[in-house]
This record gives sequence, C-alpha cells and structure tokens, in this order.
Amino acid sequence: MTEKTWSPTSRPTVSASYAFPAMVAVRLLVALVQPFDLIHDHQLSSPLTSYRNLQEGIHLFRNGIDPYSGGVFRHSPLYLSLFSTLIPKSKTFSAVLWTLCDALGAYALVHIWRARQGLGKHAHSTRDELVAGAYLFNPYLFLPSVALSTSSFENMLALLALMFASQKKQSKALLALSFLLHTSLSSLVLLAPVLLLLLSDPHSHLASPRAFSGDLKRLPSLMAEFLLYFSFLAVASCLASGGITWVSQTWGASLTLPDLTPNTGLWWYFFTEMFDHFRPFFLMVFSVHLLIYTAPVCIKFQYDLLYASFVLFGILGIFKAYPTLSDPGLFITMHVLFPEVYPYLRYPIVTALLHLHASLLMPLFHNLWLAQGTGNANFFYASTLVFACANGAAVIDALWAGLRIALGEEKEGWVIAQE
Repeated sequence: MTEKTWSPTSRPTVSASYAFPAMVAVRLLVALVQPFDLIHDHQLSSPLTSYRNLQEGIHLFRNGIDPYSGGVFRHSPLYLSLFSTLIPKSKTFSAVLWTLCDALGAYALVHIWRARQGLGKHAHSTRDELVAGAYLFNPYLFLPSVALSTSSFENMLALLALMFASQKKQSKALLALSFLLHTSLSSLVLLAPVLLLLLSDPHSHLASPRAFSGDLKRLPSLMAEFLLYFSFLAVASCLASGGITWVSQTWGASLTLPDLTPNTGLWWYFFTEMFDHFRPFFLMVFSVHLLIYTAPVCIKFQYDLLYASFVLFGILGIFKAYPTLSDPGLFITMHVLFPEVYPYLRYPIVTALLHLHASLLMPLFHNLWLAQGTGNANFFYASTLVFACANGAAVIDALWAGLRIALGEEKEGWVIAQE
C-alpha cells in the first residue's frame, strides 16, 4: 500500500506562514469589491439570516419599535444587541467583519484537523493551508458571506464549538454551543455529539471501531453547565429585546415555518401547497425527522464523535427548515478533515456532478421565476430537489465510507494518527 505521510513536528516554511493571511486578504478584496448584488438572493440567505431583515430590525429597534412585532425580523436578540450598539451599519465594515468571521471559522477548522492528528501547539501540518483554503474558497460558503448572511456566524460558532471540544476546553465549547443554539435552534442536533466529544478524543478510530470509553458520569455536569450558559443567554436576550416575543419569532420560526420565502431547502414549497388542516401534523413530522438521526448516528460512530458531527452537519444541510448554501457547504468543506475515507467513497464523481448540475440550475431557474417572470415556483423547486439529491448522495457516501473503512481492506490513502 502506497502511503502519503507528513511529519507532525515539521516547522512551517516562510511561504506557508503567509498563506493564510494571503487567502484572507483575497477574500476581503472580493467582499469589498462585490461585483454582483447578492444580498437579495434567496439561495444565499433566508428570513432567519438575511442582512436586509437584520437592517430593518435594527432600524425599528433604534426608533423604539419592537422589531419582533411585524413578523419580518427573525434574528436572535444577540444579533440585535450586537449590531445596534457595538457594530456600525457601514457596508465596508460589514464586509470586513464577515471576512474576519470566515477567517475565524477557517482557523477553527485547521485546529480541529490538528487536534484530530494529535499535533502539538507549535507543530505544523503540510495540510493546514489546504484545510483553510477549502473553507475560505468554497463557493457555497464564500457567496453567502459576500451576501452578508448571518449563516456565516452560525458556521463559525459550530466550528468553534467543535474545536474547543476537540481540545477538551469544556467551558469554551459549551459556551460556543449555547451561542449557536440561540442563533439557530436547528443546531440542536449537534448537542449530543459535542457533549460526547468532550468525553472522548478527536482522533480517527474509523478503521478500529470500539465501544465508547468516555466517562458518562460527567455527562450530567456537562449538561448542567450548558443549560446554565443557555439560560443566561436567554435572560440576556429577553433584556435586550424587552420581552419574550422574540422566542416565537426566532426559535418558533424553525418549528412553525411562518415565512414561506423560497430557499434551497425542502420545506417551503411543500407547505405552500399544504392544506391548512394537515399543516400541524406535517410540521411535527418534518421537525421530528430532523432530530431522529442524532441518536443512531452518535451510537453508530460512538468511537469517532467528530465523524458523527460531520455526518449530522450533512443531514442538517438537507432537512433544515430555512437552509442556505452555507449549510451543505460546511458539510462539503469538512470532508477535508477525513482524508482516510477518500478511497472508500463509492460515487464521488456522481455526487460532484449532481452538485455541479444543481449549482447551474438553481440560479438559472431562480432568475427565470423571480426576475424574468417566464417561469414559476416549480422551476426553482425542481432545482432544489436536484440539490437535495446531491446533498443526500454526499451524506450516504460519507456514511458508507466511514463504515467500510472498518473492514480493513487495504487501499492507497493517508496514514492517520490513532490512539
């Protein structure tokens, strides 16, 4: 078997040390130039992440009007307090802020990779720049960031929670997870793998499955600390917004789907055509359907909770109520953390072609329907179904590869640090 290896103790070269700042600078340049107006694109932002809705909420708040009374503003009060008091509404500053947010997400992804490889604090992997570049230049992540979608903040918080959990920094991981759930309730599916990751190690055990060996007696204390942070943020949100109206308008939106604005997900068109007396039942079915994957995935990959988190990111990108391109984009980027499974992927070319097909169809049909007026909702929804098939194929392939590697068939690939 031909092996590709790297030295965990190798020092960064001069060119490597400047690679990350150079990539961030390129991202910032494109964000400042903004050759296209992407802020109003339904593929890049949703009612829960739209920059336009965020601006409207801030304007109402500054004028003494409850921003949650109109049914348009659905961002967390944490965003409201941050952007209305500390952050000016300058477009240039916003581009800088979103770029720095993505830079922090890429930094977290690199450190997750290092933790998985067991690299020391000052060690450097030859793959670090590739990991960072995969995050910074993935168009599914890059374009929503240019459109100033707050999904970039959600991805950053998710990666920070995983990074701190991989580094066994318990309080920081639980605090980042609390912020994530306040801004995106659908991320509840990540609660179990992050808690269990704090009790295990992040190294690859896909090739050598074993029973979970963490101390489950610590789980109640971890859950109590998480609930403490979560409750504190909830109280802070109530104080910032002046009441509890925000709960139904933010968290409730992910459960009741009050806004049927088109997006890249599967919910909006289905509930547009739904008879009202069937609506509560199918809302329950769709919500439960998203949550039922958590336990089976965590149980099956109990020996590699980082990989379980990766799979759940993929499922979240498919079945989330208000997804954007950045949700499956994060799952696609996280493939770079698991090079050991590459030889076991069954249909990577088919999956890539499906994504290419969907990435061409969605903007085309979106434009035909909403800009040209020569199409209808069926056009765009058909393209999102292709996109869902592409994401589903990627998740199934990842599950197959993660299970197949345990059978021990020798293939050309990477040597991964294991403990």
